Amino acid sequence: MENKILNKSLTRANKAKNDEFYTHLTDIEKELGHYKEYFKDKVVFLNCDDPEESNFWKYFFLNFKFLQLKKLVATHFGNGKQSYKLEKINGEIIKTPLKQNGDFRSPECIEILKEADIVVTNPPFSLFREYVAQLMKYNKKFVIIGNQNAVSYNEIFDLIRKNKIWLGVDNGGTKWFKVPDHYDITTESRKKTEKGNKFFSMGSIVWFTNLDIKKRHEDLILYKKYNPEDYPKYDNYDAINVSKVSDIPIDYRGVMGVPVTFLDKHNPDQFEILSSNDIRVNDKVPFKQHGLIKDKDGAINGKPCYVRIVIKNKKV
Repeated sequence: MENKILNKSLTRANKAKNDEFYTHLTDIEKELGHYKEYFKDKVVFLNCDDPEESNFWKYFFLNFKFLQLKKLVATHFGNGKQSYKLEKINGEIIKTPLKQNGDFRSPECIEILKEADIVVTNPPFSLFREYVAQLMKYNKKFVIIGNQNAVSYNEIFDLIRKNKIWLGVDNGGTKWFKVPDHYDITTESRKKTEKGNKFFSMGSIVWFTNLDIKKRHEDLILYKKYNPEDYPKYDNYDAINVSKVSDIPIDYRGVMGVPVTFLDKHNPDQFEILSSNDIRVNDKVPFKQHGLIKDKDGAINGKPCYVRIVIKNKKV
């Protein structure tokens, strides 16, 4: 039920292009503490951040010397208005008017992006595919926040499967975002007010990155053993179904379908992520661009199951 409420809220935001979700400083601190080594002598670009509101700007501004940054740059969407660029270089703060509205897709912001080493921000959820595509096009390193549902987007999952992007450290659970006063929150349990500011809670929020992290190379501890009764096969795919990540069998050599939450535990040294297209046993099942097991084609004894990622244990 909570996921349905969240999806409805995100749908309303997408339709209205209301993507003004400002991330809590504590959430930023929890995640970015794992990337300190990457920031030394680098230009960090916050291309979806109003410095007057953004805790990303606050984090990097306060930790500029500690992280040994070369330069910090922020731009934000002016919503039809001319925007500005704010830079911190050593002890100097420089505010420069932009000719355009600060949209991350504008030629002006793309030129700034080209000069940056690492991009860190909370991009518009409604434009997540386009945003990540731009980062990949310009070969940028990044740490960004998004909804877990994004992993099932064709373009995003393809990048994950190819080990071009992965999840960060502090994933899942509920996170609170500051939103504009006019933002419509219909569920009382998902809203609160602090010091005159309005906050909206969202579950299943994750970090996406292409910077290597220690967590990514930690083996998932397995303890269950395979048996046909607990691990039925799909009707249309040559793979067994695993209902929970903790139930992945320690001794199974074949292909498995696991929940999307597996990505938070994925170690590419331990598991390989495959495409469901390569394990079809029914010629009537169409090619799936995303390579996931989902919808009616992912049925077991005629009953569809939840979305599954296809994996194989490399160490068995």
